[in-house]
Amino acid sequence: MRIARALTTALLTAGALSAGAGAAVADDPTPSPAKSGDAAGPTKAGTGFRDATAIEQGRKATAEASAGDYLYWVFPADAGRRATVRARVTLPDAGARHGSSTWRLDVYDGLRRRQPCMYGMQTRGAAKEAATVELSCTLRTVRSWAEPWDNDPLPGSYYIRLTVGDLPEEDLGLPVRAEIEATSADAGGAYAVDGSLAAPLVPGSSTGAKEAGKDSAPKQAAALGEPDGGWASGWWSDRWIWTVAGGLLGALAAVGGHSLTRGSGRPSRVPPAA
Repeated sequence: MRIARALTTALLTAGALSAGAGAAVADDPTPSPAKSGDAAGPTKAGTGFRDATAIEQGRKATAEASAGDYLYWVFPADAGRRATVRARVTLPDAGARHGSSTWRLDVYDGLRRRQPCMYGMQTRGAAKEAATVELSCTLRTVRSWAEPWDNDPLPGSYYIRLTVGDLPEEDLGLPVRAEIEATSADAGGAYAVDGSLAAPLVPGSSTGAKEAGKDSAPKQAAALGEPDGGWASGWWSDRWIWTVAGGLLGALAAVGGHSLTRGSGRPSRVPPAA
Protein backbone atom coordinates (compact mmCIF):
# COMPACT_ATOMS: atom_id res chain seq x y z
CA MET A 1 0.00 0.00 0.00
CA ARG A 2 2.80 2.37 0.82
CA ILE A 3 4.40 1.69 -2.54
CA ALA A 4 1.08 2.27 -4.33
CA ARG A 5 0.62 5.56 -2.51
CA ALA A 6 4.17 6.57 -3.41
CA LEU A 7 3.64 5.82 -7.08
CA THR A 8 0.34 7.71 -7.06
CA THR A 9 2.07 10.69 -5.49
CA ALA A 10 4.77 10.52 -8.15
CA LEU A 11 2.24 10.52 -10.98
CA LEU A 12 0.37 13.45 -9.46
CA THR A 13 3.65 15.32 -9.07
CA ALA A 14 4.59 14.69 -12.70
CA GLY A 15 1.16 15.93 -13.79
CA ALA A 16 1.56 19.09 -11.75
CA LEU A 17 5.00 19.69 -13.26
CA SER A 18 3.60 19.24 -16.76
CA ALA A 19 0.88 21.79 -16.00
CA GLY A 20 3.56 24.13 -14.71
CA ALA A 21 5.48 23.61 -17.92
CA GLY A 22 2.52 24.87 -19.91
CA ALA A 23 2.32 28.00 -17.79
CA ALA A 24 6.07 28.54 -18.06
CA VAL A 25 5.96 28.19 -21.82
CA ALA A 26 3.14 30.71 -21.92
CA ASP A 27 5.32 33.15 -19.97
CA ASP A 28 8.34 32.51 -22.18
CA PRO A 29 9.46 35.63 -24.06
CA THR A 30 9.45 33.78 -27.38
CA PRO A 31 6.65 35.45 -29.36
CA SER A 32 3.94 33.57 -31.18
CA PRO A 33 3.77 34.25 -34.91
CA ALA A 34 1.12 36.64 -36.13
CA LYS A 35 -1.89 35.14 -37.83
CA SER A 36 -2.24 35.51 -41.58
CA GLY A 37 -4.53 38.30 -42.57
CA ASP A 38 -4.12 40.31 -39.33
CA ALA A 39 -2.63 43.22 -41.29
CA ALA A 40 -1.26 43.94 -44.71
CA GLY A 41 2.40 43.08 -45.10
CA PRO A 42 5.09 44.95 -47.01
CA THR A 43 4.48 45.57 -50.69
CA LYS A 44 8.09 45.74 -51.83
CA ALA A 45 11.27 43.69 -51.73
CA GLY A 46 14.92 44.60 -51.39
CA THR A 47 17.55 43.96 -54.03
CA GLY A 48 20.28 42.69 -51.69
CA PHE A 49 21.17 41.73 -48.14
CA ARG A 50 21.68 45.32 -47.05
CA ASP A 51 18.25 46.58 -48.09
CA ALA A 52 16.20 43.41 -47.56
CA THR A 53 12.60 44.20 -46.60
CA ALA A 54 11.72 43.17 -43.02
CA ILE A 55 8.62 40.98 -42.66
CA GLU A 56 6.80 39.45 -39.71
CA GLN A 57 6.13 35.76 -39.36
CA GLY A 58 2.64 34.79 -40.40
CA ARG A 59 2.03 37.84 -42.60
CA LYS A 60 2.30 37.75 -46.37
CA ALA A 61 4.53 40.19 -48.17
CA THR A 62 4.11 41.04 -51.83
CA ALA A 63 6.28 42.71 -54.43
CA GLU A 64 5.94 43.75 -58.05
CA ALA A 65 9.14 43.03 -59.92
CA SER A 66 10.61 42.04 -63.25
CA ALA A 67 11.75 38.59 -64.30
CA GLY A 68 15.44 38.34 -63.58
CA ASP A 69 15.43 40.54 -60.46
CA TYR A 70 16.84 39.31 -57.16
CA LEU A 71 14.25 39.85 -54.42
CA TYR A 72 15.23 39.89 -50.73
CA TRP A 73 13.25 39.81 -47.48
CA VAL A 74 14.39 39.29 -43.88
CA PHE A 75 12.56 37.87 -40.85
CA PRO A 76 13.56 36.92 -37.28
CA ALA A 77 13.76 33.32 -36.08
CA ASP A 78 14.36 32.46 -32.44
CA ALA A 79 15.83 29.41 -30.70
CA GLY A 80 13.63 26.32 -30.63
CA ARG A 81 11.64 27.37 -33.71
CA ARG A 82 11.46 25.56 -37.05
CA ALA A 83 10.84 28.08 -39.80
CA THR A 84 9.08 27.48 -43.11
CA VAL A 85 9.21 29.92 -46.02
CA ARG A 86 6.66 29.79 -48.83
CA ALA A 87 6.76 31.73 -52.08
CA ARG A 88 4.25 32.14 -54.86
CA VAL A 89 5.13 33.84 -58.15
CA THR A 90 2.45 35.03 -60.53
CA LEU A 91 3.89 34.83 -64.03
CA PRO A 92 3.16 37.05 -67.05
CA ASP A 93 0.53 36.05 -69.57
CA ALA A 94 1.53 32.94 -71.48
CA GLY A 95 1.22 34.79 -74.78
CA ALA A 96 3.98 37.18 -73.76
CA ARG A 97 6.43 34.46 -72.74
CA HIS A 98 8.77 32.53 -75.01
CA GLY A 99 9.36 29.38 -73.00
CA SER A 100 9.54 27.72 -69.60
CA SER A 101 11.36 29.11 -66.57
CA THR A 102 12.94 27.80 -63.37
CA TRP A 103 12.52 29.65 -60.07
CA ARG A 104 14.60 29.28 -56.92
CA LEU A 105 14.07 30.09 -53.24
CA ASP A 106 17.12 30.38 -50.93
CA VAL A 107 17.34 31.17 -47.20
CA TYR A 108 20.44 32.57 -45.48
CA ASP A 109 21.12 33.03 -41.77
CA GLY A 110 22.47 36.14 -40.02
CA LEU A 111 26.02 35.22 -41.08
CA ARG A 112 24.79 34.98 -44.69
CA ARG A 113 25.37 31.26 -44.76
CA ARG A 114 22.97 29.47 -47.05
CA GLN A 115 20.82 27.11 -45.00
CA PRO A 116 19.71 23.76 -46.46
CA CYS A 117 16.05 22.84 -46.56
CA MET A 118 14.84 19.81 -44.62
CA TYR A 119 12.03 19.43 -47.12
CA GLY A 120 10.05 21.46 -49.59
CA MET A 121 10.35 22.44 -53.25
CA GLN A 122 13.21 24.91 -53.22
CA THR A 123 13.56 24.90 -57.01
CA ARG A 124 10.66 24.44 -59.38
CA GLY A 125 10.13 24.81 -63.10
CA ALA A 126 7.18 26.55 -64.69
CA ALA A 127 5.91 25.59 -68.11
CA LYS A 128 5.21 28.26 -70.70
CA GLU A 129 1.48 27.92 -70.06
CA ALA A 130 1.73 28.02 -66.26
CA ALA A 131 0.14 30.99 -64.50
CA THR A 132 1.91 30.61 -61.15
CA VAL A 133 4.75 28.72 -59.52
CA GLU A 134 4.96 27.87 -55.81
CA LEU A 135 8.07 27.10 -53.76
CA SER A 136 8.73 26.27 -50.12
CA CYS A 137 11.62 25.60 -47.77
CA THR A 138 11.47 24.23 -44.22
CA LEU A 139 14.66 24.91 -42.29
CA ARG A 140 16.22 22.91 -39.50
CA THR A 141 15.33 23.85 -35.94
CA VAL A 142 17.09 27.01 -34.76
CA ARG A 143 19.54 26.18 -31.96
CA SER A 144 20.44 28.55 -29.14
CA TRP A 145 24.16 27.78 -29.56
CA ALA A 146 26.49 25.78 -31.82
CA GLU A 147 30.17 25.26 -32.41
CA PRO A 148 31.84 27.90 -34.63
CA TRP A 149 32.53 25.38 -37.39
CA ASP A 150 28.96 24.10 -37.50
CA ASN A 151 26.46 25.32 -40.06
CA ASP A 152 23.53 24.96 -37.65
CA PRO A 153 20.88 27.70 -37.78
CA LEU A 154 21.20 30.17 -34.90
CA PRO A 155 18.87 32.86 -33.51
CA GLY A 156 18.79 36.06 -35.53
CA SER A 157 17.84 37.41 -38.91
CA TYR A 158 17.08 35.08 -41.81
CA TYR A 159 17.24 36.36 -45.37
CA ILE A 160 14.99 35.11 -48.15
CA ARG A 161 16.13 35.37 -51.75
CA LEU A 162 13.78 34.69 -54.64
CA THR A 163 14.94 34.73 -58.22
CA VAL A 164 14.56 33.01 -61.55
CA GLY A 165 17.38 30.69 -62.43
CA ASP A 166 16.63 29.85 -66.04
CA LEU A 167 14.36 31.47 -68.63
CA PRO A 168 14.56 32.61 -72.25
CA GLU A 169 16.53 35.83 -72.70
CA GLU A 170 13.53 37.43 -74.39
CA ASP A 171 11.51 37.05 -71.17
CA LEU A 172 13.92 39.05 -69.02
CA GLY A 173 12.18 42.15 -67.69
CA LEU A 174 8.62 40.86 -67.96
CA PRO A 175 6.48 41.86 -64.96
CA VAL A 176 5.93 39.29 -62.20
CA ARG A 177 4.27 39.41 -58.80
CA ALA A 178 5.82 37.63 -55.79
CA GLU A 179 4.18 36.63 -52.52
CA ILE A 180 6.28 35.55 -49.52
CA GLU A 181 5.24 34.18 -46.14
CA ALA A 182 7.45 32.95 -43.28
CA THR A 183 6.04 30.91 -40.41
CA SER A 184 7.56 28.86 -37.61
CA ALA A 185 6.56 26.13 -35.16
CA ASP A 186 7.89 25.24 -31.73
CA ALA A 187 10.13 22.17 -32.02
CA GLY A 188 10.09 21.37 -28.28
CA GLY A 189 12.82 20.55 -25.81
CA ALA A 190 14.13 17.58 -27.79
CA TYR A 191 16.19 20.04 -29.87
CA ALA A 192 17.39 22.19 -26.95
CA VAL A 193 21.11 22.55 -26.32
CA ASP A 194 23.17 23.98 -23.48
CA GLY A 195 24.56 27.45 -23.97
CA SER A 196 23.38 30.55 -25.80
CA LEU A 197 24.78 33.31 -27.97
CA ALA A 198 25.79 36.63 -26.44
CA ALA A 199 23.51 38.33 -28.98
CA PRO A 200 21.31 37.19 -31.88
CA LEU A 201 22.84 37.26 -35.33
CA VAL A 202 21.41 40.51 -36.63
CA PRO A 203 23.28 43.32 -38.41
CA GLY A 204 24.73 45.79 -35.93
CA SER A 205 24.79 43.36 -33.00
CA SER A 206 28.58 43.33 -32.70
CA THR A 207 30.32 44.98 -29.76
CA GLY A 208 31.88 47.64 -31.95
CA ALA A 209 28.54 48.64 -33.41
CA LYS A 210 26.99 48.92 -29.95
CA GLU A 211 29.81 51.12 -28.69
CA ALA A 212 29.68 53.31 -31.80
CA GLY A 213 26.01 54.17 -31.39
CA LYS A 214 23.92 52.79 -28.55
CA ASP A 215 20.97 55.02 -29.39
CA SER A 216 20.62 53.61 -32.89
CA ALA A 217 20.73 49.95 -31.82
CA PRO A 218 17.04 49.64 -30.74
CA LYS A 219 15.83 51.39 -33.90
CA GLN A 220 17.94 49.14 -36.10
CA ALA A 221 16.77 46.00 -34.31
CA ALA A 222 13.14 47.04 -34.70
CA ALA A 223 13.65 47.78 -38.38
CA LEU A 224 15.06 44.30 -38.88
CA GLY A 225 12.00 42.71 -37.29
CA GLU A 226 13.00 41.92 -33.72
CA PRO A 227 10.33 39.65 -32.18
CA ASP A 228 7.74 41.28 -29.97
CA GLY A 229 8.92 40.99 -26.38
CA GLY A 230 12.55 40.48 -27.38
CA TRP A 231 14.62 37.41 -28.03
CA ALA A 232 14.35 34.32 -25.85
CA SER A 233 17.14 33.74 -23.35
CA GLY A 234 17.72 30.21 -24.67
CA TRP A 235 18.12 28.55 -21.26
CA TRP A 236 14.51 27.39 -20.81
CA SER A 237 12.99 24.33 -22.45
CA ASP A 238 10.45 21.72 -21.43
CA ARG A 239 13.22 19.14 -21.03
CA TRP A 240 13.85 20.68 -17.59
CA ILE A 241 10.37 19.54 -16.56
CA TRP A 242 10.95 15.97 -17.69
CA THR A 243 14.40 15.92 -16.06
CA VAL A 244 12.94 16.93 -12.69
CA ALA A 245 9.98 14.56 -13.06
CA GLY A 246 12.32 11.69 -13.98
CA GLY A 247 14.51 12.41 -10.97
CA LEU A 248 11.51 12.36 -8.62
CA LEU A 249 10.21 9.11 -10.09
CA GLY A 250 13.67 7.56 -9.77
CA ALA A 251 13.92 8.61 -6.11
CA LEU A 252 10.46 7.22 -5.32
CA ALA A 253 11.30 3.96 -7.07
CA ALA A 254 14.45 3.68 -4.96
CA VAL A 255 12.43 4.23 -1.77
CA GLY A 256 9.89 1.62 -2.87
CA GLY A 257 12.61 -0.90 -3.70
CA HIS A 258 14.25 -0.34 -0.34
CA SER A 259 10.92 -0.90 1.43
CA LEU A 260 10.40 -4.19 -0.41
CA THR A 261 13.85 -5.57 0.29
CA ARG A 262 14.05 -4.41 3.93
CA GLY A 263 11.07 -6.44 5.12
CA SER A 264 9.09 -5.90 8.34
CA GLY A 265 12.01 -6.25 10.76
CA ARG A 266 13.92 -9.09 12.48
CA PRO A 267 12.75 -12.56 11.34
CA SER A 268 10.93 -14.58 14.02
CA ARG A 269 13.34 -17.52 13.66
CA VAL A 270 16.32 -15.44 14.71
CA PRO A 271 16.85 -15.65 18.50
CA PRO A 272 17.02 -12.36 20.33
CA ALA A 273 20.40 -10.97 21.21
CA ALA A 274 21.73 -11.97 24.63
